[in-house]
Amino acid sequence: MKTLPEWLAHCEQLHPAQIDMGLERVHELRQRLGLALKVPVFTVAGTNGKGSSCAMLESILSHAGYRVGLYTSPHLVHFEERCRIRQQAVQAEELVPHFEAVEHARLGGEGCPPLTLTYFEFTTLAIVRLLAASDLDVVILEVGLGGRLDAVNAFDTDCALITSIDLDHMEYLGPDRESIGREKAGVMRAGKPAVVSDPVPPRSVVEHARALGADLWLVGQDFNVAGDSQQWGWAGRGRRYSGLAYPALRGANQLVNAAGVLAALTALRERLPVTAQAVRNGLAMVELQGRFQIVPGQPTVVLDVAHNPHSVAALTANLDAMGFYPRTHAVFGVMADKELPAMWQRIAPVIDLWYFTDLPTPRAAKAADLEARWQALALRPNAPSSTHADPAAALSAAIAAADPADRIVVFGSFYTVGGVVFAGIPRLQAQHLTP
Repeated sequence: MKTLPEWLAHCEQLHPAQIDMGLERVHELRQRLGLALKVPVFTVAGTNGKGSSCAMLESILSHAGYRVGLYTSPHLVHFEERCRIRQQAVQAEELVPHFEAVEHARLGGEGCPPLTLTYFEFTTLAIVRLLAASDLDVVILEVGLGGRLDAVNAFDTDCALITSIDLDHMEYLGPDRESIGREKAGVMRAGKPAVVSDPVPPRSVVEHARALGADLWLVGQDFNVAGDSQQWGWAGRGRRYSGLAYPALRGANQLVNAAGVLAALTALRERLPVTAQAVRNGLAMVELQGRFQIVPGQPTVVLDVAHNPHSVAALTANLDAMGFYPRTHAVFGVMADKELPAMWQRIAPVIDLWYFTDLPTPRAAKAADLEARWQALALRPNAPSSTHADPAAALSAAIAAADPADRIVVFGSFYTVGGVVFAGIPRLQAQHLTP
């Protein structure tokens, strides 16, 4: 019997391409497996804010007493993070039988030829099969890439939630927000709620919802948010929440995500009633690693998986709002296909020293190439840089150079953040000052 790491290694070898857009293979395997989700399903798509929105949905619904299953991707350290049942990451041995079932169906038999699946398609089917067998009340599915042709979209949703939309994965989704929005809108279903939390959604999203006959919820029309420095409120379609504390996830952008979450919950309130107290407790106690996660210590560490211009702009604004730090050190590793000039132009004013790092995937940009491109842009010639073999080594170099009152921000990819939290959250105590 294969272990989970062995199954994952097997999945990586099945398809010549890491991404192969299309649903035909997943639909066929789903039918062979007889796989269906028989409880309400929230499907969450978008460029940024998906993980945070899923975490808030999970937390609120759990505090309302529901048995919640969550599928999200990618993971930071362990693959098992991708599937949570009743707020706990599943164990590796729980997944193995479902990998075996998918492989058996994939190989086919008489009248059913073998099928080739990508890593994401195979693992999605295995995790959804586990969720379907887990006696749940509600399931939350996070889209991996795009929406229309993503493996998650092989499963119908009862409420689609589309978060902010920006330029990312353009080689697959299109060159502009309108094209990308059209792909994200593919998770909508006729007659079902479709909540869009992006305050300025692409026209393609709105047009697709209306052409499809989805029940479209838009900010400013179907729900509204208002607040001050102490509290905030939400109102929409027969429901109102006032005097809410801000979500436990830090950053001004989280209010946009929380507003969409409350709209989605309100849209399904007849099937999944949620009390105001569950909303308050759920938002107050939500947790999610790597989303503007501030780790107190000397120096302070900020962990953020921001990896495109929009999320880096949000990270920059959040860093700016933290107050004064003598210097900010950045540990940065990123995929080679990202919009580096746009990302750097946004965050360069707040970064004083750069520690570029290699990442353990062939998709990543090399640290030496990152440094060369950074220096060629000359955005801050007085901001020195260095290169490192992995995120942990880059963080060690930053710790060695930082003063206790400085801060270190680790960002650019899930791999970058995952590379510094694999042994636990780095809580620093100015070790370089110890005599």
